[in-house]
This record gives sequence, C-alpha cells and structure tokens, in this order.
Amino acid sequence: MARFEFRLPDIGEGIAEAEIVAWHVKIGDRVSEDQGVADMMTDKATVEMESPVSGVVLEVAGDVGDMIPIGSTLLVIETEGEEEAPVEVTPAPAPAPAEAPTPDLLDGTDLESPHEQHMPAVAPVHFIPAPHPEATEISVPQPSAQALASPAVRARAKELGIDLSQVRAREGDRIRHSDLDAFLSYHGGQGYHAAGAARVDEPIKVVGMRRRIAENMAASKRHIPHFTYVEEIDVTALEAMRGDLNANRGERPKLTMLPLMIVAICKAIPAFPMINARYDDEAGIVTRHGAVHLGMATQTDAGLMVPVIRDAQAKNIWQLATEITRLAEAARRGKARSEELSGSTLTITSLGPLGGVATTPVINRPEVAIIGPNKIVERPIFVGDDIVRAKLMNLSISCDHRVVDGWDAASFVQAVKKLLETPVLLFAD
Repeated sequence: MARFEFRLPDIGEGIAEAEIVAWHVKIGDRVSEDQGVADMMTDKATVEMESPVSGVVLEVAGDVGDMIPIGSTLLVIETEGEEEAPVEVTPAPAPAPAEAPTPDLLDGTDLESPHEQHMPAVAPVHFIPAPHPEATEISVPQPSAQALASPAVRARAKELGIDLSQVRAREGDRIRHSDLDAFLSYHGGQGYHAAGAARVDEPIKVVGMRRRIAENMAASKRHIPHFTYVEEIDVTALEAMRGDLNANRGERPKLTMLPLMIVAICKAIPAFPMINARYDDEAGIVTRHGAVHLGMATQTDAGLMVPVIRDAQAKNIWQLATEITRLAEAARRGKARSEELSGSTLTITSLGPLGGVATTPVINRPEVAIIGPNKIVERPIFVGDDIVRAKLMNLSISCDHRVVDGWDAASFVQAVKKLLETPVLLFAD
C-alpha cells in the first residue's frame, strides 16, 4: 500500500487559495481515477477536482467553506503499490462568474405581455485522519437509459432519493456532482426527498457563490443609502409595435420587451449622466461613464450572475436581442467569460412574467442605480371620457442617494416613460 497526496493545483492565474464548496467523498470511501472528489471555488471559477488515482480516502483537508492554499494537500488516498510523491493535477478549465452580483433575483431576458474583492485570509488546513483505512463499498444503482452519470454520482443520487432523469446536465450529456448540487439548491437544499417523502429541517452552510452574493448584498445595503422611485407606464403602443416588428423580423431574433427598454434607457442617459456612474466611496470619486455597459441580472443554477452588454448605447434592437440571448445562455450554462461578468456601469433587473406590481431592487455596488421593470398587466383606464383597455407596467429605479437626488431619478424615469409611451421616438435621432 502507498499514500498518495493530492495537492490543490493552480486553478486560476494569480489565485493564492480556493474555497471548498462541496465534498463528493468522505474518509473511508473508495474512489476511482477521474472521479470527482470536491468542488473548489475562486473569484474566477468553480472547478470540480477529479482524483488522479484510484484508492481509499484516508484524509481530507478541511470542511465546506474552508479556504485551502494552492499547493497544499487536498486529500490523501491509499493506493496499491509503492509510496508515491505528492503531485499536482491540472483540472479541466471551467469558466465561471467573476465577483458575485448584488441585484435582486432575475431572469434577465424576458418581459412579456399577459398574452405572450479582496481574497479572504488563508485558513489553516486541518486534516481529519481516518480511524480505519478500510474502504467502504458503495452500492451502485443500475444505469439509466435517460441519464449519463458516473457510479459515484448515481450512488449519491440514490442516497438522496433523486431521480437522475429530472436532473439537467449543464455541460454535455453527463451529469456531474455539480449538477446534483444545483438540483438540490433549486429544491431547497440537502433536505430534498422524492415526492411523498417527509421533509426534514436541515442547516445549510452558506458557501461559494451564495456566500459571495450574501456578502455583497449586505455590503450594498450597509454602505449605500437606497431610495426607490416607481412610475406606471402605458406600454400598449409599444407592445403593438413589438408585435409588428416580430411579425416582420425574418431571420432576426424574436424581440422581447427588454431590447426596446434598453434603447429607451440609453437614449435618456445623456441628459442624466449621474445615473450611469460608479462611486468609489473610499477615494471620494464619482465616475460618470460615457458608454453604457449594461449589467443584465440573470438567474442561474449556480446563483445570480450579471453578464454585461458592452456599449449598449451603440447597438440597435436586433443586436441587443442577440446579445441578451447569447449572454444569458452563456451565464446559465457556466460558459460566460470573466470579462463578460464585470465592468457594468448600470444594471437592469427583471423577473419577467413573475415581476409583480413593484420591486425595490438592490444596487449593484459600486454602481449608483439599478432599474427594475415589472410585470405587464391589462387594466381599464380613462382616456378622456372613455374607458379603454391598456397594457400597463410599473418601472422601478433604486438609486444611491449620496450621488443621485430624488428629482433626478424621477426626471430620468419620466424621460424613459415618454420614450416608451411614444415608441416612434425610440428610432428618432
């Protein structure tokens, strides 16, 4: 028998440490070569670490949420043969979010009508020795014709009572441990059970992307004096125009409301430059940006991400529609590059059909404003002495009161309202 030390490789340029966000093995487990053993997260990526050898797990480094220095031993495996020197294994590259966003939950792509930082200090590594090195045999269910997964993934799914046919693989056809984690997160954590089974209370440690979101949300509310302004907008004419554009779009992408709204925002921004700004409160400097790099809050299985539409003011509605679809899909599939997830100057956040009557979105610090369109509803309104059917939408904006005055926020929204209620102005120079 021999001890093999699996050391944490460099999983990102300039990264000094990584956070353990999930263990897929425990002491005493038998692992196979290339079997996933842990998920490690940095500011730039979440990577599933795979065992380079087969054997029995003797020791693991730390618990979920601990920070592990690059180059330190992640786990020790007992293998057949002579003693082996510790080695580093290069993991497969995996794109993932840059810094976690702060805006509220959002799908970031659709708004249909009713009829349509600083890295934490390195934590000490504590090894947990196994009382007995004997392996624990795993009972593996029979392969499923509908789902491709390793024996370890199948065993874990069976233990949790998860039907693998209900789990979506984010990369290729093979279901990985990270896909199970995403499924559990969506269904309320590790307390998931098959239909009809009793649910139990279970504490869930806040780690990984969820911890980063929590920290940034708290920092935003702690440092920024928010205020929210909400205005009702009649989008009846805009929806009619959108229908006509879609009916004659040819090979171009289908338009949602979002590209039209972005055009209105970009047209209104030059008169209200304080909205499209970032505030460095430590340096006491507000930078008013000339270009609109619009963050689009997007809900993914891994958590909330904000892909950025670069130079949104320079794109037409069809280009915006294409970019919205591309970025949202890249974020949801974990394919977005780090440069596509940073550098926004203003954020838009929408719950689409779930939008509700009004929202009070949280600012994506260090930006100074965030815009939240809400659900479109049909209601009767007065037009002169007549009552007519109209499609109405509330538009919310939250602002940093240190930089944006209430008058400016209200005036900006009124400018956007005029453009949306008279949609021909969206295409006027």
